[in-house]
Amino acid sequence: MQVIILGSGSPMVAADRAGPSTLVRIGQTDLLFDCGRAVLMRGVAVGMTARDLAALFVTHMHSDHTTDYNDVITTRWITNTDPRPLQAFGPVGFGKFTDATLAMLENDIHYRMAHHADLPHRPQVTVREVSEGLVWEAGGIRVMAAPTDHSPVHPTVGFRIEAEGKVVTIAGDTVPCAGLASLCRGADVYVQTVIRRQVVEKVPLQRFRDILDYHSDIAQAAQTARAAGVRTLVLNHPVPAPRPGTEPEWIAEAKAHFDGEVLLANDLLKVEA
Repeated sequence: MQVIILGSGSPMVAADRAGPSTLVRIGQTDLLFDCGRAVLMRGVAVGMTARDLAALFVTHMHSDHTTDYNDVITTRWITNTDPRPLQAFGPVGFGKFTDATLAMLENDIHYRMAHHADLPHRPQVTVREVSEGLVWEAGGIRVMAAPTDHSPVHPTVGFRIEAEGKVVTIAGDTVPCAGLASLCRGADVYVQTVIRRQVVEKVPLQRFRDILDYHSDIAQAAQTARAAGVRTLVLNHPVPAPRPGTEPEWIAEAKAHFDGEVLLANDLLKVEA
C-alpha cells in the first residue's frame, strides 16, 4: 500500500504546493482523499486519472479541500465512454454540496451533450454521507470513518484504510479527539494537517491566528502519533508553508514528542505503508 501526497498546500496559494489531496494506492486500486486545487494535474504525474478512480473520500467541505471536486466529476464523465458513476463519500451535508456542484456545472453539461453525439449521459455521482464505521470495502481493502474535530466546521471525518496487513490514516483538518485516536491506532502511516504554532502566533492578523484553535500543531500531531503507536507521521498541509531551509525544524519539533519516522510533506511525496 502506497501513500502519495498529491497536494500538500493550504488555502494560501503556492507555486509548489497544490491543494490538499492524498492518493492511497493498493495494487491497481486508487482511492483519493480530498480534492484541492490542481489535484488532477498532480495525479497525472503518478498515473492517476479521474476516469479510473475507485472512490473519492472528502474529509470536510472547506474550499481548499474541495476546490477541484468539479474537475474530478467533469473529467471522469468526459473520459469514460459509458456511464460510470463516481463513488464519493463525505460527511453529512456532502450530498447537498454535490448537488450544488452539479448545478454549477449545468451549462457545461448542456454544452458538451449538445456537441457530442456519443455523450448522451449526464455526469453521475453516487454520494454516501458517512460519520463512523466501515464505509467502503472491495478486494480486501477496507475504509473506515470516524468523526474529527474541526469546529466550527461540522461535521468532519477522517479515514482509516486497511489493506495488505497495513493501516493508513488520513486525518484531514482536526485537533486531537477520540475519533482521531481511534483512526490512528496502530497505523503504519498517519497523515495529519499541521500548523507551526510559534510562527502563527506572531502573525499580526487575527484572521490568520484564528487557525490555531482548530488545527493540530506539530506537537499535538506527534503526541497523537506516539499515543496511537504510529510508525510514520507525515506532516501535511503545513501552515505557514515552510521557508526553504527550515524543514528540519518542523521535523525536529515533532521528534521531540515522537520516536517514529517523521516526514514533512511536499507534493508527490511517496510513502510505503
